[in-house]
Amino acid sequence: MSAALASRFGIRVQRMVLLLALFLLWEITARLFGDPGMIAAPSQVLGALGPRIFGDPRVLSAIGLTLFELTVAFICSVVFGVVIGLAIGSSSISRRGLMPIVLLLYAIPQAILLPLFVLTLGIGPLCKIAFGFSHGVFPVILSTVAGLRGASPLLLSGARSMGAGRLQIVRHLLFPHMVSVLFAGLRLAMTLTLLGVLLAELFVSTTGIGYFSQVFAQTFDPAPLFALIATLAAMAVALNETVRTIERRFTRWK
Repeated sequence: MSAALASRFGIRVQRMVLLLALFLLWEITARLFGDPGMIAAPSQVLGALGPRIFGDPRVLSAIGLTLFELTVAFICSVVFGVVIGLAIGSSSISRRGLMPIVLLLYAIPQAILLPLFVLTLGIGPLCKIAFGFSHGVFPVILSTVAGLRGASPLLLSGARSMGAGRLQIVRHLLFPHMVSVLFAGLRLAMTLTLLGVLLAELFVSTTGIGYFSQVFAQTFDPAPLFALIATLAAMAVALNETVRTIERRFTRWK
């Protein structure tokens, strides 16, 4: 076994040991000292996954709905964020004129705007998608602009002098330089989009993971609540790994 493989194997073993120790501590604490109405042991959470989460058609439908809303909101954030970021970062004039506006909008706490989304779009999936989009689009814009600024002016001048068009410059010069920064922004956008969708489901919805999380919390039923949170965490990890896989595809040249 090579040194690199041995190092990775050792890291994984340490990680698994740490996780097992934490779960064991959680199990003992919940069983001996925890309030059954406030906290559930890991064994109880695993027991609730089958009958209370994946065995309940309403909860299963809510998970599918949240995943759909998150996916649509994230895709819209990426598409519009990249397009707007390219438009802003393509020239110093547009960057100086529009970036302060983007930063001002990004600084506004999105939670206080939720009533406006509800009044405009109602309480259906469109409202939650739009609210998730409002959280995710700004990191994509900022990372796109930051990535564009990282390209060498000498390379840009050389490409233009050899007759490269705008699309060729973006595809062959700008995009390879901005890909690392862009995908860092995409991972942040994924987290914030999920936050926006869940906030909308918590406060103004009767469906989705956020709604059932609130129901389980209000009825002091921690086992399905923690099981639902674990499902949500697994969903977020899977989507984040998907973004990482795409990033590795575009950074193989490094």
